[in-house]
Amino acid sequence: MSDTSQNADKYEAAVSTSEQVAEFEDTHKGFVGQLQHILHVNPSFVPLIVLVSAIVIFGLLLGSKFFSPFALTLILQQVQIVGIVAAAQSIVILTAGIDLSVGAIMVFSSVIMGQFTFRYGIPVPIAIACGLAVGTAIGALNGWLVARVKLPPFIVTLGMWQIVLATNFLYSANETIRSQDIEKNAPLLQLFGSKFNVGGAVFTVGVVFMLCLIFVLAYVLRHTAWGRHVYAVGDDPEAAELSGVNVKKTLIQVYALAGLICAFAGWALIGRIGSVSPTSGQLANIESITAVVIGGISLFGGRGSILGTLFGALIVGVFTLGLRLLGADAQWTFLLIGILIIAAVATDQWIRKVSG
Repeated sequence: MSDTSQNADKYEAAVSTSEQVAEFEDTHKGFVGQLQHILHVNPSFVPLIVLVSAIVIFGLLLGSKFFSPFALTLILQQVQIVGIVAAAQSIVILTAGIDLSVGAIMVFSSVIMGQFTFRYGIPVPIAIACGLAVGTAIGALNGWLVARVKLPPFIVTLGMWQIVLATNFLYSANETIRSQDIEKNAPLLQLFGSKFNVGGAVFTVGVVFMLCLIFVLAYVLRHTAWGRHVYAVGDDPEAAELSGVNVKKTLIQVYALAGLICAFAGWALIGRIGSVSPTSGQLANIESITAVVIGGISLFGGRGSILGTLFGALIVGVFTLGLRLLGADAQWTFLLIGILIIAAVATDQWIRKVSG
């Protein structure tokens, strides 16, 4: 056999071996790669599975008691405030920031609406507009301090939380405007609490607003240039700047929009509880972060879906109602939610490790 023939045989054998190795490696990577691809393309996939599983489990344990239209829509009513605030938190966290002042902005905006109406006699629509403007302004100030002054988002919003909370109590004198007074003199303030029945399911305007807000933001974030800028800033602000994104402007817009959404949550809060109370919604900042994390949005920014945030809020609602109907101690809800939070962060870290 000639040298040329031997070399050709060796080449064919080497190619065959390398193809087998490549095929083995592709097969090995196939499972992990596919899973990673699914989680990247559909970041809300995991919380959706958890949500459906929880509904099925509680449905099997409780039967029609849980699967009734009233019970399922009750979950939506219970999470509407958290869902709205979590939507604001989501867009901030997508930029690799965090907003600890969301709850305070929500409550203060509601107090502005109530006090402007009853203390100063300002027409309700104008009072509501003033509340929305105040929430937006506080959010914009957060964004300016983060983007222009270069202060850490955690420190800025922690300080703003204390400032707004104190201002809220000082301005309102810790007085609650009663539900009866609002219903009689300013029913527009309770608009988000208005209920309507659809086939035995009871919805509120607040629930409809939450769902519309989530879907509009989901579209904007995925299908507009501004939405892509938000993800780019969260993923790598320096690379985003080099590619032509105005990072500072985007950050200010994100925090301002978050403030506006929280102000709407304040309006919805009045409808939910019926009154204007400066002491309500104190845990909204923690609850919103919980919904965002369980919903699969990365705390490192740049990855996640706002639909996942909705699923995260609903998961908390399902566990809360399901365990309550089972007669379990309320502490079990906190225990399970805590486990889900740690599992969600661990999953995010694992995806980053694989993708790296």
